[in-house]
Amino acid sequence: MIFRNWQSQLPSEVELCPVQLPGRGRRLKEAAYTNVHALVQELAQGLFPFLGKPFAFFGHSMGATISFELARYLRREHHLMPRHLFFSGRRAPHIPAGHAPTYNLPDPEFLIALRDLKGTSHEALEQPDLMELMLPLLRADFELSETYTYLNGPLLDCPMSIYGGQEDDDVPREHLEAWGKLTTGSVSLKMFPGDHFFVNTAQTALLETLSEELREMVHTA
Repeated sequence: MIFRNWQSQLPSEVELCPVQLPGRGRRLKEAAYTNVHALVQELAQGLFPFLGKPFAFFGHSMGATISFELARYLRREHHLMPRHLFFSGRRAPHIPAGHAPTYNLPDPEFLIALRDLKGTSHEALEQPDLMELMLPLLRADFELSETYTYLNGPLLDCPMSIYGGQEDDDVPREHLEAWGKLTTGSVSLKMFPGDHFFVNTAQTALLETLSEELREMVHTA
């Protein structure tokens, strides 16, 4: 949902196509995925008819891992490669997590983990009925993210732009820089004010940077 208003702030020659995953929005009644590779296969099938023109992926946090594996899948199965990959707020996939899984914690402890992450408002956390509705989706997302295992494979050969939050304690700069080991293309890194959710708090600056890089991508196509 955070991407729905981005189009007006991106270059006019770029078409924004937000992806709504199962378990949220209009797909609320569908079961959320708990495995990256199973999700990537469905995404590839759904997106393939639209990839006849130059395309790029932007993924924040869990979305960065999904986008990375989707790019690898499309190259392996369809010989397609994004013109550019934009990864935000996520350690490189070959860097192991620095904490134990939380997706299978009892509800009280899981809610503490959500509060510490600061991605769920205090108001929402204090509404039992709302959290009862949201917990299965949140647990699924955490499971998908926390059970993901990187497998060695050929390097990608497209440019990467990596974005991070200066106060994101869970994703330090060196874990962002490590994305550069996964492609033969050029890699840039830019840090923005804010924590893990700088995509919201520093949105204007982020979209200015993203727009500049997209224009460069389009004009060199």
